[in-house]
Amino acid sequence: MTNQRQEEATYRPLFFRLSTKEDKQAFDALFAQDPKIKRHDTIRQQLDELMRISFPGKIWGDAERQAFYAERTGGRGFDEYGVWVYFPWNNNCVHVLDEEEFVRVRTNRNVYKIDFHEIDVLRTKKIGVIGLSVGQSIALTIAMERTCGEIRLADFDDVELSNMNRIRTGIQDLGLNKAIIAARQIAEIDPFINVICYTEGVNDQNIDDFFCKGGKIDVLVEECDGIDVKVQSRLRSRSLRIPVVMDTNDRGMLDIERFDVENERPILHGAVADLERIPSPELAHKLKNLSLDEKVEYLAKFIGMGNVSEEMMRSLGELNRTIVGWPQLASAVVLGGAMVTEACRRILLGKQMPSGRYFVDFEELFREPSIHQ
Repeated sequence: MTNQRQEEATYRPLFFRLSTKEDKQAFDALFAQDPKIKRHDTIRQQLDELMRISFPGKIWGDAERQAFYAERTGGRGFDEYGVWVYFPWNNNCVHVLDEEEFVRVRTNRNVYKIDFHEIDVLRTKKIGVIGLSVGQSIALTIAMERTCGEIRLADFDDVELSNMNRIRTGIQDLGLNKAIIAARQIAEIDPFINVICYTEGVNDQNIDDFFCKGGKIDVLVEECDGIDVKVQSRLRSRSLRIPVVMDTNDRGMLDIERFDVENERPILHGAVADLERIPSPELAHKLKNLSLDEKVEYLAKFIGMGNVSEEMMRSLGELNRTIVGWPQLASAVVLGGAMVTEACRRILLGKQMPSGRYFVDFEELFREPSIHQ
């Protein structure tokens, strides 16, 4: 087994369709090898949900329900209907509807905020996420809403205890790669979303794969700390006409860069024009060798110091003095998940989502309540 396949086995579930002889044999062998695997089977309840959404408003008697079961299963046993999904990392095996019916039922409560045609369109889309601290909440929200059919996750970092103020995970996952944690959680929400992990982050060796292997991504969500990757990923996105969405996790600031429709647009709204004038090899070397002061200076240019909250401004001055990293709060991270998912969906469905900088600033929002009697 190659290293890539070994890694995929740590976050990809296994599928068993017991109506086929090969899968039935493999399924039986799995349980013979480990009788402690936990089975979860609610296939009848899922069929009941399928029945209700297929015929809204209809009142079903027991005989009609049984006839629906028989028609769906073709007279086979319930065990052979749908698919059994085994999650090696938690030793659970779950019986669910197969992909088409699963997606239909799972997305039914999206309708008509997202209509049936739009659900089908989103299934064909690919989103790349770089940086799985802030990016984890975004990736999970995208998965829950099913804003795409494939998601590529890139982060070289492992979860540390201090990350758990904003990363949704348990202490059992300390030391595990952030991308893999997110991939496992997505698989447990929806095992049919294709998730690809880049556990070395995005770098010179794999950037082409991340953006283009198996088809070009439709949106880039950039949430990494590295100044070099922030710049290089935007330059690559512009060359490929891929829109970029970024949540800054401060003052609810959301950045949209529509390189798909504005191919000559300067990156980061023109804030780093000096960098765009540097030839590519020289630029890569410069960005990888920035001092901390230079990184802070560029970060200030990216965001604009007038857009930074007082708390963040103070934090920037305390880096490597009284604190060791950028402060990020769970409440802001969750807000970012909502904002970025909304922006991605609008872009992917061709709805209005212009380039620019948007704010959902709690300081402004909660400044003075408005109550009308």
